[in-house]
Amino acid sequence: MSQLQSSWEMHQQSMAYLPDTDLETMAASTSLPDPPGEFDRNVPRICGVCGDRATGFHFNAMTCEGCKGFFRRSMKRKAMFTCPFNGDCKITKDNRRHCQACRLKRCVDIGMMKEFILTDEEVQRKREMILKRKEEEALKESLKPKLSEEQQKVIDTLLDAHRKTYDPTYAEFTKFRPPVRSKPSNRVAARSSSILTQDLSSEDSTDIFGSDAFSAFPESVEPPMFSNLVLSEENDESSSMNIDFSHLSMLPHLADLVSYSIQKVIGFAKMIPGFRDLAAEDQIALLKSSAIEVIMLRSNQSFTLEDMTWTCGSNDFKYRISDVTQAGHSMDLLEPLVKFQVGLKKLNLHEEEHVLLMAICILSPGR
Repeated sequence: MSQLQSSWEMHQQSMAYLPDTDLETMAASTSLPDPPGEFDRNVPRICGVCGDRATGFHFNAMTCEGCKGFFRRSMKRKAMFTCPFNGDCKITKDNRRHCQACRLKRCVDIGMMKEFILTDEEVQRKREMILKRKEEEALKESLKPKLSEEQQKVIDTLLDAHRKTYDPTYAEFTKFRPPVRSKPSNRVAARSSSILTQDLSSEDSTDIFGSDAFSAFPESVEPPMFSNLVLSEENDESSSMNIDFSHLSMLPHLADLVSYSIQKVIGFAKMIPGFRDLAAEDQIALLKSSAIEVIMLRSNQSFTLEDMTWTCGSNDFKYRISDVTQAGHSMDLLEPLVKFQVGLKKLNLHEEEHVLLMAICILSPGR
């Protein structure tokens, strides 16, 4: 349990550093934009002085490192060169050292400017700034939490377990007894509408894990056995209870859905490292106490904020609040459930955080 919580905290801390790191990286790698008429980035850049491969814009012109250094040295020394030929030498990569006068003239002709050359003091300040930035980046990198090999292995195991037990295509839903939707009463429709239209502020969702969203589920909702949850097609005539199920048109379908979901939660739990090492009684106790909560966590993957529905593939399996009321759940139960779903969705959890949260929920010592 402590290992799962540690992995959860380390993952959240490491993710918190990402935006700052990305911004720093961008700042360090961003250079001045190319002036108008820049070269096509897919075309090799050529030095405007000698034709060698250019490394970028230096002193206002596209040049190679060699011509950049030559121009800077010449300007600093205020050198005066004389062409030994006719004053119109063609400068190439191979002969650029032969005539300094024509090479310097070519530098000026393509737009290189001595005003762009930094003084020795400016060069020193620039070097210090670069060194300081590198040191800051190294410090940030050293402070950034890193998952241990064991923690990463736990997360990878949980991710694999979740992906093996959660089908994002919801193909199995077609095997359930089909959903039968009746028109909700005006009172239920009004209550449902109030949930959808109320202002679910950030204040309502910031403390979801301390809310009563889960405790609102009565004990009777938790099935006493996991092996036989599908409702019988025939009513037990010998039962002393005489209940009218005519208004519970969605109950058979949602009963199949809950039964299916609990089976998947059990499959996920069995793949949590250490779970199967527990005594059978402890495994059952943990699952009975956490199954409904984990189903709520898993169902958030299909929950959409736009229309407050659980969308599981086709429109037949798009569940609204009114659908759940037609399975016998009251609005008093559904209001905290929807608030929980909204708050959890707003957290924008990474998949790693989601599976760690489900595992922590199952292995909570308070069970």
